[in-house]
Order: sequence, then C-alpha cells, then structure tokens
Amino acid sequence: MFIFFSVFNRKTGEPPLINGWIPYLGKALIFRKDAYKFLLDQQKKFGDIFTVHIAGRYITFIMDPFQYVYVIRNSKQLEFHEFANKMASKTFDYPALSKGKFPELKENLHRIYHYLQGKPLDIISDHMMKNLQDIFEWKCSQATDWETEKMYKFCCSVMFEASFVTLYGRVPAADGHKVISEIRDKFIKFDASFPYLAANIPIELLGATKKVRKELIHHFLLQNMTKWLGGSKVVQARQDIFEKYELLGDYDKAAHHFAFLWASVGNTIPATFWAMYYLLRHPEALAAVRDEIDHLLQSTGQKRGPTYNIHLTREQLDNLVYLESALNESLRMCSSSMNIRISQEDFVLKLEGDQEVVLRKGDWIALYPQILHMDPEVYEDPKEYKFDRYIENGKKKTTFYKAGRKLKYFLMPFGSGISMCPGRFLAMNEMKMFLFILLSHFDVELAENKAVRLDNSRMGLGILLPDVDIAFRYKLRS
Repeated sequence: MFIFFSVFNRKTGEPPLINGWIPYLGKALIFRKDAYKFLLDQQKKFGDIFTVHIAGRYITFIMDPFQYVYVIRNSKQLEFHEFANKMASKTFDYPALSKGKFPELKENLHRIYHYLQGKPLDIISDHMMKNLQDIFEWKCSQATDWETEKMYKFCCSVMFEASFVTLYGRVPAADGHKVISEIRDKFIKFDASFPYLAANIPIELLGATKKVRKELIHHFLLQNMTKWLGGSKVVQARQDIFEKYELLGDYDKAAHHFAFLWASVGNTIPATFWAMYYLLRHPEALAAVRDEIDHLLQSTGQKRGPTYNIHLTREQLDNLVYLESALNESLRMCSSSMNIRISQEDFVLKLEGDQEVVLRKGDWIALYPQILHMDPEVYEDPKEYKFDRYIENGKKKTTFYKAGRKLKYFLMPFGSGISMCPGRFLAMNEMKMFLFILLSHFDVELAENKAVRLDNSRMGLGILLPDVDIAFRYKLRS
C-alpha cells in the first residue's frame, strides 16, 4: 500500500496535509480504527500542527495543550454551534435551527441551561437523589443475600430511569417502570447506531434505526408528556419556548425533547459504568471512597440503608475529594471527545511562540484531549488507574505540568469553551450520587475475573463504551 502526503495547492503558513490515497475517504478508515495511535504517529512525523483529510473534510489538529487556549478564545472566527446544530438536527430528525425560520430559538434554548447551574441545580440534584434512592430500593432492597447482575446493564437501568423521571416526570401507570424500560430498550438500539449517524451515514442504511427513532420521538409528543407527573423546570422551559414557534410541528418538538434525553444520558451511563468498574477493580480505591462516604453520613447524623432517605448538599458532594478524584480518574481514562471548531472566514490563527496557522473558510480545527489525558509528561503512568491522582495534601489537586509549565487545561471530558457541555455539573452530581448510594447501602464486588477494555468505535464522540459487559454481585450491608 502506498500512502501519499499531499503538499499540492498548500498556501504559505498552512500546516502539512496528510491526504491518504483513497479518494474522498482520505484517512477516514485508519482514523476510525484507532484515532489515538494515528494522531500520535502523525505528531511524531509532522509536529504539533497538521491537517488530515478525513471523509471529505480537512481537519487541522492542534496537539500542543499550551496552544488550546488560542483556539478556545477565538470563538468568533472559530465557531462550534452551527456544526453541532447541523449534526444534531440530522441525527435526531428535527429541522435545522435557521435564524430565518426560527429566530433566536438557538439562543433561547441555550439560555435555559441556567436551570442546570447554581440554586436550580441544587433543586434538580435533590430530585435526582430521591429518584435514585427510590429506584435502588425498588431494585435492590430485597438483596439480603448476594444478587448477581451485569454491570453495564445495571448502570444503564438505574441511571436511565432516574434521569428520565428527574427530567420528564413519572409515568403514572401501574406499570410505569415497564414503560420506561421499553423506552430505554429502544434508546439502546438507537444509541448503537449513533456513531454511524454522527459520521453522516444515511439512516436508511442502518437497518431498523429509522423506525426505532420514530417510535422514540413519538413518546415525547405533547399528548404523552402531559401525562407524566413532576417533570423538571428545564424541560418545562423548553416546552414553553417551543410553543412560541408556530413553524415547529409537534413531531419536531418531540424530536428536540428526545435529543435532550440523549444528551442527558448518552455519555453519563457509560461514564457511570467505568467509575464503578474501576472502583471494584481496585480494592484500595473502593475502601477509601467508602470510608469517606461513611464518615460523611456519620458526621451528619444520617443512617445508611434503602429505607433511609439521604440528603446531600452541593457543598457536601463537593467535599467528597476521594469520590471526585476517583470519578475524574475514570473520566480521564475513558473519555475520547474531539473538540471541533469551524473557521468562519479565511483566517490566520496566531499561536504561542509567534506561530501562525493559515486557515481557509470552512476548515475544521480539532483538539483531541485524549492525547493530553494519556501524556506521561502530564500524568505519570497514564495507563494505570490511580484513584487519588487528583488529590494533594488531602485537597483537590488542580495543578498539572508539562515540560515544567503549568497547564491551564489538564482534564477535558466535557469539551471546552463554547462547546463545553452545559449539563456537566448535573452529570457529575448524578454519578457521585449513584456511587454514594451504591457504596453506602451495599457490599459490592466483581463476580468475574476478566478485563474490560474500551470499545474504540466511539472515538471522538465522548465517553467510550466497554467492549464487553461484566458480572458483579451485591447485597445489603449489615
């Protein structure tokens, strides 16, 4: 196989172009197989800035983490939302948020994310904590002897239902759990096709995915949502905004709600799995986190067990430094997001050290934080799970260095700048609360001795899934 590195038609100041030999595809196949290894190989050959032809796109990668800030702060010339909106509208089947047809809809939707911060976050977190405890009690309160389940399936079941009920409300029917389970099963089928939809593969080529997506969207039609009880203010605010746009049909509004559900759980579920998996694989980590949890319960006079309601303030959650460090460490190891910006004009990006990158209108710029997360200069033994990596002298550690210089960005599982996930604070709270309840109420251990590896099929799209599920067992703590 011959590989050609094209240098034709490059302007002065443009990075070297890695073109590949297959028309249109370029380097798409080898990138999809293992983006992390591919990018490291190109960095060794071409340095910290290079352009790769991937499936008709020319993507310039900035590999030096000290240069990230120059990309992130140029949000006017390097835009994200237009790209994200196009991808989301195609993936979730709602009309593109054009300013002409839907003036200020994008801005109005963005404003309501204040419900996921500050005091409103406390309210929704309290509801999530109660719902998690109810689901754990319903699922697990009879586990006086060891019960065995598959871990990913367990995390998916608990986190999906707790998130659904917290955001959209309870299904009042007697079989409410069953209804949500049916929605979850369809969601899992759709989610399996998500990487292909994100890669612009027509949904018609993806088997039953189109039918499953339509069925999921129909669950969120207004006549169905009005039956659910106790939904969140953030979802109600979204409904109120959609009602102001006559050109948005009922199906379109429902598709927006489905997209919001995916954004809420699509990455949180696998992230919860990895946090739990790594804790159970490392007894010293499990013991340290459990001791911290037990100490908090004891110091606040709260009793553990499914029949007791536990209440945690934001400050108490934030002060669980071992739990947060363990969670951050699992996020470091399992996240693989690609932070994309699109040049809005012919533009010279000025970088540190008098470096300049000449960009053409429509060029893509990408940061790939997984390279940073696995950099042995930043993280000693990066392939090893160290639950206390983000603790120093008993407090949160927020200073990390490369080449003797302090890094502004050292952990980026939720994106960066304008593309940073607006629900990241809720997601962190949800995962902490899941682990808090699990470890305070139950003895938990792995029931299989097998390695679970990262499934690379979602490289660049967020949290990687496990390549296999693994059995674990639990029983009520005495």
